[in-house]
Parts: sequence; structure tokens; C-alpha cells
Amino acid sequence: MTGEHERVRWGILATGGIAAAFTADLVDMPDAEVVAVASRTDASAKAFAERFGIPRAYGDWASLAADEDVDVVYVATPHSAHRQAAGMCLEAGRHVLCEKALTLNAREAEELVALARRHDRFLMEAMWMYCNPLIRRLKGLVDDGVIGEVRTVQADFGINGPFPPSHRLRDPAQGGGALLDLGVYPVSFAHLLLGEPSGVTARAVLSDEGVDLQTGAVLTWESGALASVHCSINGSTPVMASVTGSQGRIEVPGGFFFPERFVLHRDGRDAEEFPADPAHGPRNSLKHEAAEVMRAVRAGEKESPLVPLDGSLAVMRTLDAVREQIGVRYPDETD
Repeated sequence: MTGEHERVRWGILATGGIAAAFTADLVDMPDAEVVAVASRTDASAKAFAERFGIPRAYGDWASLAADEDVDVVYVATPHSAHRQAAGMCLEAGRHVLCEKALTLNAREAEELVALARRHDRFLMEAMWMYCNPLIRRLKGLVDDGVIGEVRTVQADFGINGPFPPSHRLRDPAQGGGALLDLGVYPVSFAHLLLGEPSGVTARAVLSDEGVDLQTGAVLTWESGALASVHCSINGSTPVMASVTGSQGRIEVPGGFFFPERFVLHRDGRDAEEFPADPAHGPRNSLKHEAAEVMRAVRAGEKESPLVPLDGSLAVMRTLDAVREQIGVRYPDETD
């Protein structure tokens, strides 16, 4: 696949809310074609296919993985199934975009990355924040030293249930808890600006099922930088972020991972507002992520420079370190 505008054929693996949101954006892109969907049941796959006009519906994952008319599979299962689903697709020769967090833990993530490299396939974690044009602008300013040396990063993401014990967010078998579902965003924001931390300190409030209802962590770097991150599934938070440097700071108001604006404050200068460009589409669009996958696949790249695999592995190591400290362990994990 080498044509700059050649249509990329997608398969959708899972039929939940995020799969529907991503597919709705895909079918609106002229260079994307959704050709197949798979679920654990025929009924669910067929209903999803009818909803979005998808020609083929499979009641099992293996059939989608084996479909040679599919270029890229988007894996949107719960975290606990990412390793199995994405690995199956990579081994069958499909390129893969896999929802965040990439897997349950760093060991599984390393296995997926090794599989992708062994089979010479493209793999990317669906960290759409990294593909957002305004977030890319923010990172560019920080990298250019506009606020000086980074001192602190702060970010939070909390939603208010209440979620019953049967909900996937409370189910250890599905990788439940606030950290993997929501905390991955604040942690990834800190990684985007500072790289992998050298130290992690974390505390949490756990549910009766043994997953985290809310978690707070302090990440530290040898440079002296520090990040404070928080996530919750039992209380709505502002979902804000900021980065402070030796010569100023950048504040990102609500919905920091798909911002409508950010504000740059520099010492001795008036504040500058950077709004999202309306030409880039709705601020909650997943199209930037899809476009990056298709660009890379057409170019023959095996990973994206915007969401590099080593970066995803580093985030998983940080999430593992947090879970070790707060005492969250999933049923399928072994020593």
C-alpha cells in the first residue's frame, strides 16, 4: 500500500461505545472503508454492521483476523482482551490499532510489540490525545523551550458513577478500575512532556472487588521535574492539565486530552490563548488518530512517530508501578 490517498480498509473488533464512536468517524472519511466487524456473537456483530452499513459481520474474532480484505483492525475490547485480540490479528497479517491502555500490563505489551515486529506489521496504541493538533502544538511549544525547563505537570480525569459491581469498570477480570481506563490519560500526558519517570509514588481507594475507585500518584524525574496525576470513577473532576516551567506555564482547561484551547502564561508577558482550529473538525473527533494510522500504513511504516511503541511500553511500565503500590492485581496476571 503506497498510494498517498489509497483507501484503507478497516475491520472493527468489538461493538461497544468507543467502537461505535470510532466507526462513526471512519465512515465519514473518504479514504477509509469499514469492510468488516466482529463480536463474540453474531447478533451483536450484525446489529453493528446494519447500523453503520458494514458489509461483513462475524460472530468470532478469528474470522475477522483472517479476512484478507482487511488492512487494519481496530481493537476496542476491554483491556483484559487486548493481548489476545490484537495478537491474533497481528499473527494473521493485519495491522492493528489497539485501544488504550495497550494491554493489562507491560509484559503483555512487550509481547504485542514483539509480535508486530516479528510479523512486520503496524501497531499503534489508540492514544488519540497524542494525535490531537492542539496537543501537538502544546508539545511543540514545550519542546522549543517557550516555558523554559519543565518543573511540574498536573493532570486529572475523574467521572462519577455510581457503577454497579457488575460494570466493566468494577470488574477485575476486565481490567477494571480508574487507572487503566482514565488514569492512562494523565500518565500519558506527563510522559508526552517529560518521558518515563524515574520514581513513582501512589495511593488509592479500592473497591470491594479489588479495583481502584480513585488513584493519586506523584511521578518524579532525575531532572527534578515532578508530575501529580489523579483518576477516579467515583467523583467527577475538572479534567484539567497544566505544565509549569522555569519561565512560564501552560494551562489546559476541561477535557485536556481533546482541548478546545490552552493558555500560555510567560513571565512578564500577557497571557496568550491558543484555540483549536475549526478546520480540524470537532474537538472530540477521532479522525486525527485514524488519519495517522492510514498515513503510516500507506507509507509502509510499522509504528507512528506520534505514538511510538517504546512510549506505549514506558507508559505501561509506569501503570504497572502504580498498581504495584496500590495493590491492584488482575486475575490472569502471574508472577
